Amino acid sequence: MLAISYRLTSFLHYLVSDPLLLPFLPFTHHNQQSSSLPVAKELSRKMESTISKIIQEAIDGYEDNLKAINQKIHENPELRFNEVKAHDNITSMLNELGYSVTTGAYSVPTAFSAEYGNGGRLVVYNAEYDALPDIGHACGHNLIATASIASFLGLASALKKQNVPGRVRLLGTPAEEGGGGKLKLIDAGAYKDVDACMMVHPSIRDPSQGHVGSAYLTSLASHNFKIRYMGKPSHAAMAPWEGVNALDAVVLAYNAISVLRQQIKPYERINGVIESGGTRPNIITASAGLVYYVRSATVKETYELKARAIKCFEGAALATGCTVEFEDINTYADLRSNKTICSQYAEAMSNLQYPVTCDLKNIYNAPGSTDMGNVSYVCPGFHGMYGISDRAVNHTPEFTQAAATKEAHDITIVTAKAMAIVGWNVLTDDEVAKNVRADFEEDKILREKPKRAVVVSGAC
Repeated sequence: MLAISYRLTSFLHYLVSDPLLLPFLPFTHHNQQSSSLPVAKELSRKMESTISKIIQEAIDGYEDNLKAINQKIHENPELRFNEVKAHDNITSMLNELGYSVTTGAYSVPTAFSAEYGNGGRLVVYNAEYDALPDIGHACGHNLIATASIASFLGLASALKKQNVPGRVRLLGTPAEEGGGGKLKLIDAGAYKDVDACMMVHPSIRDPSQGHVGSAYLTSLASHNFKIRYMGKPSHAAMAPWEGVNALDAVVLAYNAISVLRQQIKPYERINGVIESGGTRPNIITASAGLVYYVRSATVKETYELKARAIKCFEGAALATGCTVEFEDINTYADLRSNKTICSQYAEAMSNLQYPVTCDLKNIYNAPGSTDMGNVSYVCPGFHGMYGISDRAVNHTPEFTQAAATKEAHDITIVTAKAMAIVGWNVLTDDEVAKNVRADFEEDKILREKPKRAVVVSGAC
């Protein structure tokens, strides 16, 4: 007997209501297994088309809510762990729509969790909503939140209408911009027993490529830490020889790191700022500090690069007579995109007439870092990218403006529909769920291997 997937059998009750399909149902062809194959495929196509329609219509039905929440988040930018308005506006909207919401979820005051469904597998959508200092939503987190909210509403509507097992969770994840909000949620168990976790991220668009974004991608791992130099104060004019200048150590260290950059791998990055450097020119600075982000392809390589940077900081202390202390902030892991989820998303986007790249043999290397990388280490993860502007680059005032446009909102809704369709497939198709888990388990073996080759060309 031809094996029919769970999501197909769960949908038969819908199909039998159509008399035109009755002659083609599998139970009318008991005598020939071969004839059941095209019938099953046709049923599967009709089911997928119908589920897609249910999800799309559900999300379209929430358009006024989604536009309003997108605008509210964008117009009220809040920094990491202070996203009070965004948290309250989103949770209030969900409550008004009839969903039960846990505010301040997992002991993180500006996190939240909303869930729908019973039994079966669990799909999670991450909603980010923190902004950047001075330039607001220059990374488009208002759109990230909108996409995940829409996906949650679309998938929840499909589960409700079809009455099948499965759970969908919308997780409010604050403080992605350097605060490591998802790290706190991981430690609190927010991603335990999750079968797939998804989100999308807006970026610059390349119109010459003929697609709207990328599905299969990775990001750089990043380790963030502080450096503090301690010297000795003195009057800069009367007795400078009595002082030990911590600012001199900071300047030496900053320049030493600049020299180190000549000998790092092409994809590695070391970026820092001087956090403090003294108060008055006539006082020898007794305490000064920096904050640095060190990035490489994997967590292992990032720590190796950090060890090289530490020598620069220690050397500056030795040269100036200062002492130096280091304080770790957090580590963002490299993103481990799940191949099956990426393929499912690419197919869904193509069916929606918005193709994305998804070359499983040639991963796209995104230059940034995200705490979604850490999530992808504990459960199957997806972090798609899509373009909203031909010119504006993330973390610029121009991108803040682009993130508020109707064009940006509209393409965000398309990505949300695709993610909801993928979520349905993970929840209802045993084969898809099995492949997602198999990809995740296989990736565990590959994590410590170098991901990016360094090409050495001829030189003179």
